[in-house]
Amino acid sequence: RFYEKVQALHQDPKASVDNPLLAFSLIKRLHSDWPNVVYSDEATENTQALHAGFKEVEQELPGAEDLDGAARALMRLQDVYALSVKGMANGVFQRAGASRPPLYSPSRRVSLSADDCFHVGKVAYDTGDYYHSIAWLEEAVGLFRLSYGSWNPEDRSSLEDALDHLAFSYFMAGNISHALSLSREFLHYDPSNQRVVRNVAKYEKLLETGTAASAGPLRRPNGTHLQSRDTYEELCQRPGGQPAPERLPQLRCSYETNGSPYLLLQPAKKEMVQIQPYVALYHDFISDTEAETIKGLAGPWLQRSVVASGEKQQKAEYRISKSAWLKDTTDPAVRSLEQRIAAITGLDLRPPYAEYLQVVNYGLGGHYEPHFDHATSRKSPLYRMKSGNRIATVMIYLSAVEAGGSTAFIHANFSVPVVKNAALFWWNLRRNGDGDGDTLHAGCPVLAGDKWVANKWIHEHGQEFRRPCSTNPQD
Repeated sequence: RFYEKVQALHQDPKASVDNPLLAFSLIKRLHSDWPNVVYSDEATENTQALHAGFKEVEQELPGAEDLDGAARALMRLQDVYALSVKGMANGVFQRAGASRPPLYSPSRRVSLSADDCFHVGKVAYDTGDYYHSIAWLEEAVGLFRLSYGSWNPEDRSSLEDALDHLAFSYFMAGNISHALSLSREFLHYDPSNQRVVRNVAKYEKLLETGTAASAGPLRRPNGTHLQSRDTYEELCQRPGGQPAPERLPQLRCSYETNGSPYLLLQPAKKEMVQIQPYVALYHDFISDTEAETIKGLAGPWLQRSVVASGEKQQKAEYRISKSAWLKDTTDPAVRSLEQRIAAITGLDLRPPYAEYLQVVNYGLGGHYEPHFDHATSRKSPLYRMKSGNRIATVMIYLSAVEAGGSTAFIHANFSVPVVKNAALFWWNLRRNGDGDGDTLHAGCPVLAGDKWVANKWIHEHGQEFRRPCSTNPQD
């Protein structure tokens, strides 16, 4: 039965990875559902063979950190794209309370089980995030009620577990009457649970004495204290990137050689995206074959991405991705790509004037909240490179995504959707060497698909005669 369920879900392997609900359920199945089947009473006849086979591959399977990360990814998609939890549980990526079409319509609709929803709610519950735990546990309770009495060996949770966690979540949110109602329902199924009996007495007393605080509206936690969150999320939700301007004659498309012999026979296809900050998109910058080669070279070396924190580098929730660094000597494809970057930018990429090529993979809910590419503090590790600050960024889209993943420029109020094989270029520093505040940007969460990019960061030393200062010190 378990095999048939898995086989039905994965008729199209690529779709299984693209759809975040399928990806989450796959990770959950491998981490918890399968072991529950392996160690269930039903498997006694084949216990020894099952255990031996499971032990052989156990180290390669997703761990608890992977499963909890996948649950947080679903909550991130819920928040950034304003998705309805009920819709997500039913396999529909619909904005909450909106009549607009879904943001993403998978070829096969896949719903989450009661146990799946419970796990997402439990991850929020364990961190004191009752805003998310209530929404997901409500869905779990509703689904468990529908299937109550039928036994599923893969489930680690039950209606009683969901009611217990949901009641406490409502209590912590200040809704004592609903916490009492859910606790009484729990006792209907497990009347001997003394802890819940005491909770019921406590809730009744609070309501009788009127000492219970009135329940205010649940506020969404802002874990990373993102001041520009509303703008960031609006840009991520905006279809097509930016509203079409009626008249912007300076934004045009052109074939560019940039005075480089390298581009004479095949000029670069340049689209001006924005004047301030200066952002250009070069279409068909890399071929499909080159993109696959770069991804293949980076694959074995991918590790969780880190961010600068003072003088150290560390993992952070506001950047969820994996990355690897490739030298230009790694493969002719990397060297060719760097020559092309030098040609379109007119900048010197020889060491130490530019960093190695960074290849980044954003999977399920992968994102990077608003940040600057250039250093904003002298304590930043960037300054230890003795090649100055990052003057420019070239970001190459190595893959397409089905939904999400745009690059949003927060202060400039526009976003650039993922365009496969295109390269996005912008100046991080103004001509006087100061950082350009308008380059604050973010990588929106991947809603569906697998996003790969390659970043080339170019530093200011070595570019003195290639991008000289202006006669106006304010430029």
